[in-house]
Amino acid sequence: MFPAWAAELELGDVRLVGYDLPLHAARERYREVIRQIKNGSNERGGLITTHKIDVFEACRDMFDAVDPYAELCGETSCLAKRDGRLWALATDPISSERALAEFFDATDGAQVLCIGAGGSATAITVHLLASQADSHITVVGRTQARLEAMQAIHAKLGPKTPVRYIENGDPRINDRLIAELPPGSLVINATGMGKDTPGSPITDAAMFPEDGFVWDLNYRGELEFLRQAEQQRAGRNLRVEDGWRYFIHGWAVVMEHVFEIAIDSEKVARISAVSEPERPKRAFS
Repeated sequence: MFPAWAAELELGDVRLVGYDLPLHAARERYREVIRQIKNGSNERGGLITTHKIDVFEACRDMFDAVDPYAELCGETSCLAKRDGRLWALATDPISSERALAEFFDATDGAQVLCIGAGGSATAITVHLLASQADSHITVVGRTQARLEAMQAIHAKLGPKTPVRYIENGDPRINDRLIAELPPGSLVINATGMGKDTPGSPITDAAMFPEDGFVWDLNYRGELEFLRQAEQQRAGRNLRVEDGWRYFIHGWAVVMEHVFEIAIDSEKVARISAVSEPERPKRAFS
């Protein structure tokens, strides 16, 4: 899709080059890639997916500047070269804010339940806390270590919004947490289940809150959680979203930084439209 985006945004003669490293690669492997981006005469920057924390930790001394979100979260998802200096940025809190604003409008008393405590969950909750959202937030993580890492990041913000951290891997307990939510609340699947691993973090017995919002961060794979939400869309008056627009916004924010351009809502709509033919088809109707 990148050539179509480049044409739509009039970026000129640019090309996307991939670096495919194994999970938790050796420190020097990361440094080799960052060194090439930093010293290369043609490289403008980069988007980092799976290796955000590892790259930041292995290459922190190679960055000439680090933005506040990268410093806060201890990761980088975007590299940008400006006047010969290499910037490390964490853009997920910005892209999650833009994606969430398109469909979620919290009402009085609404809460947020985020199932999953990884990078995307951290970015979304950081945005909610930084914006001083009134909604009470509950985060469910499979390991105490991951929850403690997230809590340490949240603490740096000095949030006024209360956050509850629950260690759990039992879908039935997640069902009960959903049942406790008041109408108009938001439920997020940030576990990767339905894409990276099979299944769903909830059972078919779960009942989403009336007039609620359901966000599955996945947009490809079996999408079991999304199917469960879609089955209740009409009966519970739900707004159900997958992760496609989050994906589009994620790339848009990175391209803004790398190419030093502004991508407004009209341009986002254009790059989304040219991307639609490549959008993965759902396995369910």
